Amino acid sequence: MTEQAAIDTELGVLKTGKEADVFLVERAVEAIGDNPARSSLLAAKRYRTEEHRSFHRSTSYVEGRRTRNSRDTRAMAKKTSHGRNVAAGQWAGAEWGALCALWKAGVPVPYPVQVDGTELLMEFIDDGEGGAAPRLAQVRPSKELLGQYFEQVRHGMRELARAGLAHGDLSPYNVLAQGDRIVMIDLPQVVDIVGNPKGMDFLLRDCHNMATWFTNRGLEIDEQELFADLLTMVF
Repeated sequence: MTEQAAIDTELGVLKTGKEADVFLVERAVEAIGDNPARSSLLAAKRYRTEEHRSFHRSTSYVEGRRTRNSRDTRAMAKKTSHGRNVAAGQWAGAEWGALCALWKAGVPVPYPVQVDGTELLMEFIDDGEGGAAPRLAQVRPSKELLGQYFEQVRHGMRELARAGLAHGDLSPYNVLAQGDRIVMIDLPQVVDIVGNPKGMDFLLRDCHNMATWFTNRGLEIDEQELFADLLTMVF
């Protein structure tokens, strides 16, 4: 909903994390004339400033990224209050850009709604009963569904690789299981596989994490075969 009359109401916390907290927000428009009332649920991800987060791997992920504004660059280097806010905003902006690009590329990610400073609004992935969809690590799917999940994960990883990117932190904890559909989340650290000196390492780690989980659930997946398959999409 894009109407000026829309009102956002915070309904509670969905998740607390190392670098950000996620809140459930309802965006609603009251009935006006012949137009009925409408509402939708959104996930609001709010990044913390540096002194309030513990995401220590930032340096490796951002190799190759640059800040255009020299004042902002100096402020971040000095870790001033402004610099910490800029850094937090950069993570929100990075995830926004990744979600927009990946959604258009057909990667199973939440629909991006808007970004405002350190807050990112996106589609709320529910469980069909009003609650949040569980993480892949929390579910025990049937053998048939397990195979469907893997094919979706592989498709998402292939489309990421086709764009020259690796998730960088992909694991069963960063994939949601919504019925028979999976959705990849937590994408601020997406890595340029070629441009980042550790890009290949991040891609291989993503393969290892996902292959290990599926293998432990009874679906034998060779991480090296998955890695090789993804490389064919990169080069």
